[in-house]
Amino acid sequence: MAKAPNDIAALSFEKALAELEEIVRKLEEGQVALEDSIALYERGAALKAHCEAKLKAAQEKIEKIVVDESGAVRAEPAKFE
Repeated sequence: MAKAPNDIAALSFEKALAELEEIVRKLEEGQVALEDSIALYERGAALKAHCEAKLKAAQEKIEKIVVDESGAVRAEPAKFE
């Protein structure tokens, strides 16, 4: 029923989140066979991890922590190239 987890890396955040929401909906309905539920749960866990990684990467792009010459630590906006 669920796709192979190796295709998740190619998904955008939005597509992964939409698929995760669909999996949650199916599992909450309780109309899925046990084996399919297990496969959906495993895929959902992989999608969740993928979304979290995408969010973390986006956050790291927004600001970065720098240490200046005096040793002071500060956050500054990230520069996009």
